[in-house]
Amino acid sequence: MVKEKEEKPKDKEQLPLEKEGAWLDDLVALLDRSVRANDYKQIVKVADQILARAPGDAEAKECKVTALIQAGDISQALQTIESSQTPSLDFRFHKAYCLYRLNQLSEALAALNGVERSENVLQLEAQILYRKGEFGECISSYQKIFKEHKLNSTEIKTNIVAAYIARGRATEVSQLMESLKVSAHNGFEMAYNAACASIERKEFSKAEELLLLAHRIGQESLIEDDYTEEEIEDELAPISVQLAYVQQMQGCTEEAIESYNRVLKRKPVDALSVAIASNNLIAIRGGKDLFDSLKKSDKLLENKGLGQKLQFAEGLDHKLSTRQKEAISFNRCLLLLHSNKLSQARQFVSSLMETFPDSIIPTILSLAVTFKERKQAHVENVLDNYAAEHPKSATDASVVRAQATAAAGNFLEAAKSLEAIPELRHKPGMIATIVALREKGGDVQGAEIVLDNAVEYWRNHTGDDVRSTLETIIQEAAAFKLGHNKMKAAASMFEQLVSSSSTMVKMEALNGLVCSTAFSEPIKARSYEKQLPPLPGLSALNAEALERAAPTKRGRVGEDRVEATKTGDGKLDKVRPAKKRKRKPLYPKGFDPANPGPPPDPERCLPKRERSSFRPKKKDKKNAQIRGAQGSVTRDKSVDTGGANGNVSSIVTGPRPAADGKKGNSSISSEVTVPHPGTGSRKGKKKGRQQS
Repeated sequence: MVKEKEEKPKDKEQLPLEKEGAWLDDLVALLDRSVRANDYKQIVKVADQILARAPGDAEAKECKVTALIQAGDISQALQTIESSQTPSLDFRFHKAYCLYRLNQLSEALAALNGVERSENVLQLEAQILYRKGEFGECISSYQKIFKEHKLNSTEIKTNIVAAYIARGRATEVSQLMESLKVSAHNGFEMAYNAACASIERKEFSKAEELLLLAHRIGQESLIEDDYTEEEIEDELAPISVQLAYVQQMQGCTEEAIESYNRVLKRKPVDALSVAIASNNLIAIRGGKDLFDSLKKSDKLLENKGLGQKLQFAEGLDHKLSTRQKEAISFNRCLLLLHSNKLSQARQFVSSLMETFPDSIIPTILSLAVTFKERKQAHVENVLDNYAAEHPKSATDASVVRAQATAAAGNFLEAAKSLEAIPELRHKPGMIATIVALREKGGDVQGAEIVLDNAVEYWRNHTGDDVRSTLETIIQEAAAFKLGHNKMKAAASMFEQLVSSSSTMVKMEALNGLVCSTAFSEPIKARSYEKQLPPLPGLSALNAEALERAAPTKRGRVGEDRVEATKTGDGKLDKVRPAKKRKRKPLYPKGFDPANPGPPPDPERCLPKRERSSFRPKKKDKKNAQIRGAQGSVTRDKSVDTGGANGNVSSIVTGPRPAADGKKGNSSISSEVTVPHPGTGSRKGKKKGRQQS
């Protein structure tokens, strides 16, 4: 018996009441299956069907919002939340997360006000504070999680280590990891953050070992999760960029350039790694390859900041830290200065001042543009006023002022600017700079006074490595006095170093004592000379014979050679000039000097077109060859070929570097990749998990 086919009503109004409930039950069952299968598109579709017939269904709305967030449609999720403001639904946490993902950080924090301080709320709050750069408050939120909720998650431990590093507390990371009972072997993210802490402490060899460990652990874990080779390279791109930076800081420039180019050639998905690799490559090149560097810099900016607020490319604005944004922006301005694009550089600097109002670097770059325009007096006046108005930045202003005055040739004024910095004037590097500036400016006595004051300062100073620093300064002061023929003062300085525990310092001090006392106190010089180790190969030489022998003059044009002969008893005879050998002139084959004939043509070595007898052949205009397609005709040169005025624009191969790269503050800074929280970075862990 054939069962008759029932027709299903199309509209809800035609559906009987007893069948409507069954149909909703089927949709709920379908929604449950979609949730279990993590089919986010199907979840949204089924939830919409349920909400069309039951607008107040809280579970359907929550499923829809969660599915939209997991699918990455954050804007649509936020719109759904805004349209679902009912007392029975509390979407404040979801709203805060959506605002966080949209980089509306202040609004996200405000949305968490009044929400119960659960584990997830505290973790989201910590991530928002980390993104805002408020690392102290971020650490406090993580500490509340450990104290109140007793969590033992490696993910949260990784995040708090990252917050410590970003806060500038890298020296405390080792102790923190011991208290958290974690090590670099607890995952490649933890090893990566431990390497970042070593980089902040300038321990680059240790950082390289930790980065290689992080790369190995990450590669093994991703292979176990069935990642492809390309996906593994994308996930480990930050580690590769950080390894290249470590190579750069260790002086392996060629290896670092090769590593950066390898990362950029692969074009990883992580926009942050691409941005940092591009910036660091620009920093290594400096004033070279300006055209390619400007192209790389263009890709990092949405607009070029010419007359408007600076804006980074999509995907970078909320990922880059403030320090990274400053480095990328400042390097672009330096590229414009190296390319002599002064008008663009000035417009770009105005955008930097608006974007980074609390930084002194935009002011310095503005003065660099002014310095390139040869307005030295204006630069000094602006820096003096800036130092008076901003006491916290007075040190930087004084250093820049010294650089500008030294570049202009006023070395003594530059030395005075550096001496006006009390916290730096006694540092070894600063002492060497001031002495070099005063010596170059002709003030030898002032340079000597600087060295004497430095010796006195470090002799009365207490702290770590004071002895080695004092010996270094005394050694340089003694060498300076010896070089300017102040033998007694140099000898007294060298005598202070004879008792040094360093064998090398002691030997150099004895050598200096021999040189400084040889003319005034030869007996004392001989006693010092006996303490020096003997030089090999000197026992067979006769010192008295060498003193009597006159030096042989060689290599000077116009001076006669001399030679010494020995007498019968073996003693050296008087020196007499050596005889010059006369050589016969060489003539060409078949040439008779007695009958030379007519003189040769003086223009015989010139090309034919440059000789006075050259006459170019005239071209026949009637038989001129016509080039082009069949039927084409020649045109007169006066015909307009480009633009309204007939001018054809020329294509420039590339900008030229500045003549003097040292003018202004022309150093290009490098930037490291910041430690990142371990949330939401791997595909296998994205289910039901927040993304940073």
